[in-house]
Amino acid sequence: MKPLTLGYSSCPNDTFIFCSIASGLIDPHGLQFDIQLQDVEQLNRMAIEGKLDVTKISIAALPFCQDRYQLLPCGGAMGRGCGPLLVARPGLALEDVRQARVAVPGRMTTAHLLFSLFLGTKPDVEPLPFEQIMPAVVRGDFDCGVIIHEGRFTFHHYGLVELLDLGRWWEEETGLPIPLGGIVLRRDLGQISRQIRSVIRESVVFAMDHPEATRAYVRQHAQEMEEAVTQEHIRLYVNPYTVDLGDEGQAAVNRLLDLGASNGLIPKPLDDLFVS
Repeated sequence: MKPLTLGYSSCPNDTFIFCSIASGLIDPHGLQFDIQLQDVEQLNRMAIEGKLDVTKISIAALPFCQDRYQLLPCGGAMGRGCGPLLVARPGLALEDVRQARVAVPGRMTTAHLLFSLFLGTKPDVEPLPFEQIMPAVVRGDFDCGVIIHEGRFTFHHYGLVELLDLGRWWEEETGLPIPLGGIVLRRDLGQISRQIRSVIRESVVFAMDHPEATRAYVRQHAQEMEEAVTQEHIRLYVNPYTVDLGDEGQAAVNRLLDLGASNGLIPKPLDDLFVS
């Protein structure tokens, strides 16, 4: 069997989750992987083009590639208190956001979908790589930005203020955790889908049980991120939902996509979104 293409980002939660596969720390169950690290929006685009066998994507991107992919119940990013933030320079009020110049980390990201749901319409935004958003807001290129990943821990270092926690807004509106990203695999992979599911789940569990074994791989890809921020990032985004979405996690995915579709923001989700 030729290696399966596996895409994920260089963010600490992803490298933590997949370190055991990349570093050969667990039994691969006869599978081989060709690993490709990309920005999450690039992974979304690659999934829509069907370029990867298994990949991390934004949950909001799933309806755009659901004809090719299904969602695994493990390996994703979901939780409470971990949603995107809308940040700005001091002086901008939340009620001014509808007329503001807003940067988002990609049009297919869950962050963009949540912002659109909050506004009740598809906003006029500009996509930027997530690491460029806060510097662009500081420079005045944009009035505000929707930030993700470690940005929730570092935005105050840029002199920015929080206008809205979109994750908290979601939780108050629905009572559900926020489904940010997930792992999808091609529908045409057949029986090896079960092996892939087992390997990814074992990689998650191994990392959670042996975090010290992942540290070098995570640091290798974390670039200039401070160690304390890296560890906080992992603690926030890797949790029991990463091991198994469960009924509540699947309900959260379905609710987000149903709301997005009913508001005309994304295609209507299929009935068989999840790998059985």
